[in-house]
Amino acid sequence: MNIYISNLSFDMQDDDLKGFFSEYGEVSSAKVIMDKFTNQSRGFGFVEMPNQEDAKKAISALDGKTVDNRVIKVMEARPKEDRPARNSGFNSGFKNKW
Repeated sequence: MNIYISNLSFDMQDDDLKGFFSEYGEVSSAKVIMDKFTNQSRGFGFVEMPNQEDAKKAISALDGKTVDNRVIKVMEARPKEDRPARNSGFNSGFKNKW
């Protein structure tokens, strides 16, 4: 099961995240999402646990827990929805009224 964790401390590392969840079962991966420009944490991450029951126990135990003075939110990750491509050009969608 893929688990989404938000409101993480900006000091949280992948291994720290893995450590919190490994108390509840096997963790196949743990990743804190980093900003590609600043290389600093964006405050959220994902943990993959192969055993569904262990993952549910971890979610129940860790959701709302205070970690590094921050109350984290833990839930089953939802798949990315198919979204239409965004026009990322400069001033896309902006209409000059002058």
